[in-house]
Amino acid sequence: MPTFSIENFGCRATEADASALRSSLLADGLTPVAEHASADIVVLNSCTVTAAADSQAREAVRKIHRANPSARIVVTGCYAQRAPAEVAAIEGVEWVVGNSHQSQIAAILDRRARGASQKDFVSVDELHSDALSLARGPAKILSGDIFAQATVQIAPADSLVGDRTRPILKIQDGCNNRCSYCVIPFVRGNSRSLSPDEVVREARALSGAGAKEIVLSGINLGSYGRDLSPRGQLAGLVRRILDETALDRLRFSSIEPQDVTEDFVALVACSPRIARHFHIPLQSGSDRILRAMHRWYRTAHFAERVHLIHRMLPDAAIGADVIVGFPGETDADFRGTHEFIERLPFTYLHVFSFSERPGTAAAALGDRSSAQTIRERARALRDLSQRKAAEFRAAQAGRTWRALTLARTSDSWTEALTGNYLKVQIAGRHPANEWHDVVL
Repeated sequence: MPTFSIENFGCRATEADASALRSSLLADGLTPVAEHASADIVVLNSCTVTAAADSQAREAVRKIHRANPSARIVVTGCYAQRAPAEVAAIEGVEWVVGNSHQSQIAAILDRRARGASQKDFVSVDELHSDALSLARGPAKILSGDIFAQATVQIAPADSLVGDRTRPILKIQDGCNNRCSYCVIPFVRGNSRSLSPDEVVREARALSGAGAKEIVLSGINLGSYGRDLSPRGQLAGLVRRILDETALDRLRFSSIEPQDVTEDFVALVACSPRIARHFHIPLQSGSDRILRAMHRWYRTAHFAERVHLIHRMLPDAAIGADVIVGFPGETDADFRGTHEFIERLPFTYLHVFSFSERPGTAAAALGDRSSAQTIRERARALRDLSQRKAAEFRAAQAGRTWRALTLARTSDSWTEALTGNYLKVQIAGRHPANEWHDVVL
């Protein structure tokens, strides 16, 4: 049978998608290999959140094609959904499959293996009105209306456990917000949720298969359940997982500030089975820039939520995403962002430079900062992040935390992760997915 390899780019949601892809290819009889150089089929699951992410995918295709010219390269994911013809033009690409048809990749490859007719595809010029197309070149494009999607793609529990120590369970996809800089709603579609029963069933299966920690993820995780009938909430779902499964620890991916309510923080505080870890997108510490970004909160609201977490869970990890160089950002705006972050008990930051995304409102804005200015601002925030992280680690010294061993080891230590998102090194070599009580 043909062999395959998968390379994933981007967020936790794409990691979950890659696990589902891997599962479907295994079920179709393909054999996984670790190296692209020895694979018959290589699947690249792309990201398009920044121009750098697009460039990374293009370079990966070229590198794989040089090393393994006979490999059939499939590019899927968000970049493939946003710009399928652009991806199809990269030398070495044989198929481009958007998020709209990602679940059909195994069937596409199976049809190809059986010598299916190229009549399955029509002209790329008709892509706006036809789901199937043949690009003006060797690559085939399969894409369609992402807003027609009504389901969330997940992987069976056994494939997730085998793929990583802390499996990601994607319970929500898409986003109904329209932040002016963000292209993700246009490549992921509208917000949609797994049913609570299905989530609980998957969580129970993962726990039964040996998972000690599960990461609940979504493109806009806090919006979970709003599209369901009857309407649901993330907090109610979490209570069901805790009540109806034997899972040791549950962790959340990113949650928007408006969804970090007092009741939600209290839920985390009352259960030792929920990781003390909040990742909350900030994007800017300037109300003027937040308004231009079409964000739904202002700095006072954000600070109130961070202080709430810190008051109820003083040892919790609190991380944030920040964008520098948004069009119109002045020195005063950036100073405000820096000072705002400095005042709050953050434990780490993810810093991004503004990247113009085609089709977004921000792409049409002028008054851009120079590349040098953006680099300097990003460096300043990363320095601040390192200082915040060091202060948090110092404050945790002498405390005892339960840590889960990860796959990374050396001859003398094993890496592990605490509930409050600290990576530690435990003396000695230990298997992954084991609990250890550690004194920091």
